[in-house]
Amino acid sequence: MSEITPKKTSHFRWTICGLLFIATTINYLDRQVLSLTWKDYIAPEFHWTNNDYGNITALFSIFYAISLLFAGRFVDVMDTKKGFLWAIGVWSVGACLHAFAGIATSGYITGSWFVGFQEAKDTIETINNTGLVISVSVTLFIFARFVLALGEAGNFPAAIKTTAEYFPKKDRAFSTSIFNAGATVGALMAPLTIPFIADAYGWEMAFIIIGALGFVWMGFWIFIYEKPEKHPRVSPAELAYIQQDTISDSKIEGYVPESSKKPSLLECFKYKQTWAFAFGKFMTDGVWWFFLFWTPAYLSSVYQMDATQAALPLFVLYMITLISIVGGWLPTYFVDKKGMNPYEGRMKAMLIFAFFPLLALVAQPLGHYTYWIPVIIIGIAGAAHQAWSANIFTTVGDMFPKKAIATVTGIGGLAGGLGSTLINKGSGVLFDFSENTNMVFLGFKGIEAGYFIIFSICAVCYLIGWIVMKTLVPKYSPITNL
Repeated sequence: MSEITPKKTSHFRWTICGLLFIATTINYLDRQVLSLTWKDYIAPEFHWTNNDYGNITALFSIFYAISLLFAGRFVDVMDTKKGFLWAIGVWSVGACLHAFAGIATSGYITGSWFVGFQEAKDTIETINNTGLVISVSVTLFIFARFVLALGEAGNFPAAIKTTAEYFPKKDRAFSTSIFNAGATVGALMAPLTIPFIADAYGWEMAFIIIGALGFVWMGFWIFIYEKPEKHPRVSPAELAYIQQDTISDSKIEGYVPESSKKPSLLECFKYKQTWAFAFGKFMTDGVWWFFLFWTPAYLSSVYQMDATQAALPLFVLYMITLISIVGGWLPTYFVDKKGMNPYEGRMKAMLIFAFFPLLALVAQPLGHYTYWIPVIIIGIAGAAHQAWSANIFTTVGDMFPKKAIATVTGIGGLAGGLGSTLINKGSGVLFDFSENTNMVFLGFKGIEAGYFIIFSICAVCYLIGWIVMKTLVPKYSPITNL
């Protein structure tokens, strides 16, 4: 692939990448509030069990998965600017809605709706019908998670589409790894902020304060984003660099210039490239979501840490995952230095990353020495996932025209959400069962046995996903007739 290297060029594409990074950071902050507050603040108030929390997280995964299928299509139809605004606006509303579940629970049971957060807590404490409190509160949180999932589903399809608009193929994994690092930074900032906000002002204010950040971002997006060919801050030299793939792809046999007609969902399902991406997401998304949603509970259940005590280990864990940015650079190295095409370089990098999660097999056995061992191993596995994620996302841009990228990303997101649903629901049931029955498995007892089983499943998911993807799409096969 020839590379355009103008003497004078603007670098505005990195400003757009920075906005995507901030949006993804907010996205993950919003979804982390519940995992960092439920055990110490919400569960005692509403009498939740692990299974109640597992149901909420599993349903969130289902909502998110189904929403991704339509969010991708929505972003392609609405286009990037409006699609992203709708997405972050809806999820910010959903994030704030969680805060009012206590008031709504109290109001539903007693009929007194116009009360404050503390008054609602006091009222719920006097209610003898524990089952009703659990049922109503879980239902309300599920509704809030539904709204959150509906909006959050638009983040990655819109971000991947934006990346394809502003970066050539060889740079997309690196730019994706940068904005995708927002997931890590969000998860990193969460334990350093959310438990302390909840401790000082109540868990309700944690949802409201974090949720409001999305509305601030929307103002920046309105005034800063425009397509590169129309943006006054994108120089002709930078635009030529961004659009260099159009020249290269036109030399491929059978190439047809991209039309303005939007492909349907059914059309996208006809390609094995779609199925390869979807299977890779199905096998691996749940691993990240498991670590994201359950690590705070793991430290609490196995090592008896409260939310503030777990802040430092979680901070270290997510600091480790920041090395995932290397995952975006590695395919560029393979393309520039080894002469590989983008897909070949990406798949080689993904195979390397697929081996690191195998360390999770020894996280629980070595955890008896110190909790820092599983924390570090989970951090390494998380870094491998984020590196893998940056590359699997960009395989869509490698293979599909820009007009279909958000739609195909949504299809893969649906598959990833289904995988996440299975592991989150299964984990909640398994953890309650192992804890209540004192289950023994390979020398581990009780809830530790449950975590060992899930860690072992997570360890092998990436290699299985890679093998199937490589089997379905063994070599670079861009789709030019969609």
